[in-house]
Amino acid sequence: MARIKDVAAHAGVSVATVSRVLNDHPSVTDDTRRRVHDAMTALNYVPNAVARSLRTTATRTLGLIIGDILNPFFTELARSVEDEARREGFTVVMGNADERADEQDHYVRTLLEQRVDGLLICPTAELTPLVQQLAEAGAPLVFLDRTIDGLDVPCVRSDGSAAITELVKHLHDQGHRHLALASGPSTLSTGRERTRAFTDALSAAGLSAPPEYVRYGDFREGSGRSITAELLDLPTPPDAIFFGDNLMTLGGLEEIRARKLRIPRDVAVASFDDVTWFRHIEPPITAIAQPTAEMGRRAVQLLLRRVRHQPAPSTVLPAHLVIRQSCQRKGIMR
Repeated sequence: MARIKDVAAHAGVSVATVSRVLNDHPSVTDDTRRRVHDAMTALNYVPNAVARSLRTTATRTLGLIIGDILNPFFTELARSVEDEARREGFTVVMGNADERADEQDHYVRTLLEQRVDGLLICPTAELTPLVQQLAEAGAPLVFLDRTIDGLDVPCVRSDGSAAITELVKHLHDQGHRHLALASGPSTLSTGRERTRAFTDALSAAGLSAPPEYVRYGDFREGSGRSITAELLDLPTPPDAIFFGDNLMTLGGLEEIRARKLRIPRDVAVASFDDVTWFRHIEPPITAIAQPTAEMGRRAVQLLLRRVRHQPAPSTVLPAHLVIRQSCQRKGIMR
């Protein structure tokens, strides 16, 4: 863990100058201030006073860092967090990490400098020294949607395992036998969990999961489309594709329609994450819905318990399957 003297040496200034920068003293020049901040970034330095301030000050402000603001799931989650925080008399300051560890750390530092009372983070795939230091310092911190192995940080997330098992059974009942998965990254807990649940459900249904039918993307539209193209170009293409999130589903739909294939007659489609527009396209998309609003509400309550030095155990909420027409064989209605 970097110390203040390490920052001073890296920036080429005295320890006293670093201290003045940390305390926003007006005598420090802009150039010196920039060099000190650059050194803190390079060394992943967390001032003890800043980490301590999360436990000792009360600004009635909470920090929220989400993975991707373009993803409707995170937009809804942020809205729920803001609504619940407002009910509790708190203001939320939000940062969009854009699924990048460096952007995440940038917002962590910014929010710490603003003396927020606690942090809600949807962590990126990479565990950074900064987040690890905060966790080890016991700062009021809660993970949202995703976990990081080895860190003692409470988390609020959903569990889609039962819903995925139900989806595979539904696909099997509709006559689909070649089921493929366009998953999120295996470096994220959500990607790993959805992949494991899907392959386990296939085994339980007596179906095989050949490696070429399980592919990993990045929870974004482009990878959803490219994976769909790869799957449809296989010698034996799947007759159903389950996408790891709503943006990958969108990319998959674009590729399917570009090939003038019909859903579900030529290929069935299902998604993890239910969004409003799934109900309004033709055919409506079968999806696994997360309790997004409840996740946001619970996360705020859990973080406030940490701020108040109360026990704050992790919370896992069940997701559920919403069956629509995108997986139904022609003539089969339920």
